[in-house]
Parts: sequence; structure tokens; C-alpha cells
Amino acid sequence: MTTAQGTAALLAAVEGGLAVHDLGRQLVQGMPQSPNHPPYWHALPRRHGDVVRADGGSAANDLITMGTHVGTHIDAFAHVSHDGKLLDGSDAAEAGRGGRFAELGVHTIAPMVRRGVLLDVPAALGEPTGCPAGYEITPDDLAAAERAQGTPVRSGDVVLVRSGWGRLFDDPDRTVYQGKESGVPGVGEAGARWLADRGAHAAGADTIAFERLAPGGGHASLPAHRVLLVERGVYIIETLVLDGIAAAGVREFLFVLSPLPLFGATGSPVRPLAVVGA
Repeated sequence: MTTAQGTAALLAAVEGGLAVHDLGRQLVQGMPQSPNHPPYWHALPRRHGDVVRADGGSAANDLITMGTHVGTHIDAFAHVSHDGKLLDGSDAAEAGRGGRFAELGVHTIAPMVRRGVLLDVPAALGEPTGCPAGYEITPDDLAAAERAQGTPVRSGDVVLVRSGWGRLFDDPDRTVYQGKESGVPGVGEAGARWLADRGAHAAGADTIAFERLAPGGGHASLPAHRVLLVERGVYIIETLVLDGIAAAGVREFLFVLSPLPLFGATGSPVRPLAVVGA
């Protein structure tokens, strides 16, 4: 197939109708987030009417401050080091001199247009509402979801792991979703190795930290981050909205994501999409 033929087939698919599922959280002041990062804050320095042109026109503008690991976001390989080393073996402290990670920053993440797979773990375990607080999602759990759905993970896929914890994001008590005291379900170290061994390009979850947090432990230990970002080179996407596609029965889709090209940053806000035929 030629490039022109491929483009025509792609456009024909679009014209035939698509359903787009938004997997990104709305950015709102006060939303739950990791306590390790600067919060989201938004203001209007200039409002309509503050400055009015001669023809009656007016424009408002915005100021936003936030950490790059707040809301739905992707982790660059520069985000985590272990024993002072980054993924490429470079010295982490030296790599960050000058306040930028030129080699492994988020600007090096290419836009993703890939096959996506949702592994609905609680559904496979007979707990469709969600995994219990502090539950470790094991390789057996991931494989069980894969078998139950008939959606084998292939090399290069983006694998999204639903724990069901996303249902708590809008709880009035933001600490509930943070789960410091209760713990948070998620992939453990062994599960991270399973994902890497299957050739995942990126892995995501519906929680702040992606991986399992022990009750009372908070973010004190993140072995899955070490495995994926430092040892195996698999990107991590966090705070995803996954209940919608789970309820719609969507398990396999075209996954689209593009980070902001923030030179040298350790992460970026993203708005991922799951695209399927209408």
C-alpha cells in the first residue's frame, strides 16, 4: 500500500464515523494530586472589560501555574533515578545541571498514535467496582484480564490498567483519592516487569502513582517506577479516566497522546484519547 492509499484508508475510516473517549481529567483548582508536586492554580490577570478597544472589543487572558505531574500526565525517563543513575546510565545529578534534562526530558517523547489495550483488572477478578485499597495487581491478575478480554498485549502497545480507584477522584475529601492512609491499588514490581516483558511502550493507570501504595506508606517506595522508567524504558501515564471506556466495553482502541514539548522537563500534562469505530 502506498502512502496515498494509506492516507485515503485512514480518512475513509474517519469519514465512516469514530467514537472518541476522553481519558484525561479536567484540571480544576483543589483537585486531588500527589503532595510532592506544585498544585494547579489558574487566574485571569485581565478580564473582559479591563481593557476595551475603540471598536468595543475586549479580550481576557490567563495565568496558570502547576507541576508537570498534576492531573493526567506522563512521566519522562528523567523523572526517576536509582542509585544516582538514569535510564541511559548517565549521572542523574549531572544530567540535571542547569535546571534541564536535555537528553531524557519530556520533549524527547514522540507523539503516540498506537494500539491501546485496557486491562480491566477488577472486572476480571469479579470485583467490577474496583480493587480494594492497597491491593497489589500481580502478573497473574494482568494475564487474567488479558485472557478474559481476548486482547493480548503486543510489543509497542500502550497498556492502561484499570483498578477502579478513579471512581474516588471527585470525592469531596481529596485525601480519599490520594489514599495515603488507606493505601491505593496498583501494579507492583512484578506486574511492572510483566508489562515491560510484554513490550509495552507506555503503561497507565487511574491512580496518582500508577503503582500500588501500601496503607500509610504514601509515595515512600515506588519500585514499579524504578522498573519502568529506570531499568526498562517504559513511559508511565497517571491519573487517567478509565471507568468510561470500561463501562462502554472498550478494551482495544487507537490510543492518541502528545505531551507538551517542555524542553528538559520531567513530565507533561496530557489529554489522551481512545478512538474506536462508531
